[in-house]
Amino acid sequence: MSELKLINMQDIEVEEVKWLIYPFIPYGKITIIQGDPGEGKTTLVLQIIARLTKGESIVNEDAKPPINVIYQTAEDGLADTIKPRLLSADADCSKVLVIDDKDTPLTMRDVRLEQAIIETNAKLVVLDPIQGFLGADVDMHRANEIRPVMKHISELAEKYKCAIILIGHMNKCSMGKSAYRGLGSIDFQAAARSVLIVGRIKDEPEIRVVCQTKSSLAPEAKSIAFRLSEENGFEWIGEYDVTADDLLSGAAKGTKKQTAIDFLESTLADGQMAQTELMEFAKQKGISEKTLRNAKDTLQIKSKRANNQWYWSLD
Repeated sequence: MSELKLINMQDIEVEEVKWLIYPFIPYGKITIIQGDPGEGKTTLVLQIIARLTKGESIVNEDAKPPINVIYQTAEDGLADTIKPRLLSADADCSKVLVIDDKDTPLTMRDVRLEQAIIETNAKLVVLDPIQGFLGADVDMHRANEIRPVMKHISELAEKYKCAIILIGHMNKCSMGKSAYRGLGSIDFQAAARSVLIVGRIKDEPEIRVVCQTKSSLAPEAKSIAFRLSEENGFEWIGEYDVTADDLLSGAAKGTKKQTAIDFLESTLADGQMAQTELMEFAKQKGISEKTLRNAKDTLQIKSKRANNQWYWSLD
């Protein structure tokens, strides 16, 4: 019989959550990034890694000291795919480490993972994809087999105060809520403190959007977008007015916010306009107040009060 051990909450000291990227990726916790194949999950993560290895800003975050990263992939070649993408993103490749598992495949419960975190002092660990590191004896659809695996990896993140990102594919069901589109047991998402979904805009395939569908440690973030194009490669766009469910169902279109941006640029080109008049005009054009305000933030439009009402101006 196990010895009974009790923890008195009076003895627990409160700790502040620290963030690799607020509010998307917390330190000491698991973050899941998932999406359908070919939507840009790995490219997004490698772009983030590149900036982290050089201490550069990400999504309006303040710059931080460069960090070491452990990146494990079970799908892509290091020499012909991962290294070229890191170089294209201008990463400091000396700070990106890979556990050599050619002889013995790495799993989440492998002691080498903890050894590598200790030896490299890595502050970010990425496993891409999740199912590639479960082990042959683990059924990803069985909760009783997934829970101990996720518990172990969660404890590693907490023990060494590093962020762990698990990259996952979505199942093929096009219906239902985004929380149930993850491949495998729902216990994957239950163990994560942040879950992000990456998908593309239906009528603008170069635009990919990152939506947060779970945020246990901070207010849920607004969706952000990036562009992947042959001409310019990877480019951050910024906040984007779309939900995860719209994104996954194929209903998300890229015209709403852009229409609002075009509307504001043309309407305010000749000078300021009263907010109430502007919103009424936008409503007649089929532009919602929320979309209009998102466009306002994107354009960094100024608002000032005069004669008991607010005015917007591009100036």
